[in-house]
Amino acid sequence: MTNTLYQALLDWTGDNAWIAQVFVVVFLTLLASMLVRLLTGRLYRKLQETGITWDDALVSALKKPLGLLIWIVGITFAADIVRLETDAVIFNAVAPVRDIGVIAAMTWFLLRLVTNLQQDVIDRNKSREEPIDATTVDAIGKLVKASILITAVLVVLQTLGFSISGVLAFGGIGGIAIGFAAKDLLSNFFGGLMLYLDRPFSVGDWIKSPDREIEGTVESIGWRLTRIRTFDKRPIYIPNGIFSTIAVINPSRMSHRRIYETIGLRYDDIEKVSLIIEDIKTMLMNHPEIDTSQTLMVNFNSFSESSVDFFVYTFTHTTVWTRYHEIKQDILLKISEIVTAHGAEIAYPTSTLHMPELAQVAANAAQSG
Repeated sequence: MTNTLYQALLDWTGDNAWIAQVFVVVFLTLLASMLVRLLTGRLYRKLQETGITWDDALVSALKKPLGLLIWIVGITFAADIVRLETDAVIFNAVAPVRDIGVIAAMTWFLLRLVTNLQQDVIDRNKSREEPIDATTVDAIGKLVKASILITAVLVVLQTLGFSISGVLAFGGIGGIAIGFAAKDLLSNFFGGLMLYLDRPFSVGDWIKSPDREIEGTVESIGWRLTRIRTFDKRPIYIPNGIFSTIAVINPSRMSHRRIYETIGLRYDDIEKVSLIIEDIKTMLMNHPEIDTSQTLMVNFNSFSESSVDFFVYTFTHTTVWTRYHEIKQDILLKISEIVTAHGAEIAYPTSTLHMPELAQVAANAAQSG
């Protein structure tokens, strides 16, 4: 069929047989592109049934770059035919365009493969007992992608006839000028690199800074900016260079949460304080949500203006904020029950007014009467 179609094109074009050749090349390129798309699609669906994920990532990354590669080879081959027939100067660029296109397709494939493998590691990581830090996976992925892009640029320059050693030497001299001109940009870049290496926090952590009004959940760590979502759902975009100059608290990595409360009793109940303290300490020691291996203190603390105060100092097993407040509520209510069971009362601010002169006048009036 192809021979018949080609012969018909030759009869139609006459002396311009190269037009028929160009048409056939473009037609075969289109046919090959459709065939490859169909085969890779079927292969991808079959591989999804195997349960092995790396081959899915490989085929998924290959589909579009392979189609681009077929079109690059086909179109440049057709352009070569035109160049041989017309001797047009513009078609002298076909060879370097083909080389650059092949490098671009390979680079695109490698970048897509790294992205797919990175996402696959993160997805599988969720089911592990000891998951790998997603921020580390993201950092490694970005470094590999940067290496691929730098290598691709150097190969393209070498293909175009530039001396790599000369380019690197120029980059060393130009880097000094760029460093002065883009000081903040480089500061943020290296700040992001330090965040990936030191890992003071990861995506999903709750962080805050006592030096700045920064508090919220980390949503992403980029090379220049870190995005934090505040508790009122507003995003904060922070240049990474700032983190090298401020202190950062990471409550998400706390081992326990502390309960530290001061409670006051009436002065009338001072004889009952020691018994109340012993019962509260016993209650905390037996509470399933309290970690008794940590510091646990219940002690009389001070004579206040209108109360005798004792404090409760202990730690919960959980670090979950909502669960912590439920436990704290339960403990405070149990303390109130213990105080009431001893016939005591929790004090509230009161004042006693002594007026001895008025009392003496009242006494004299009573005697005279």
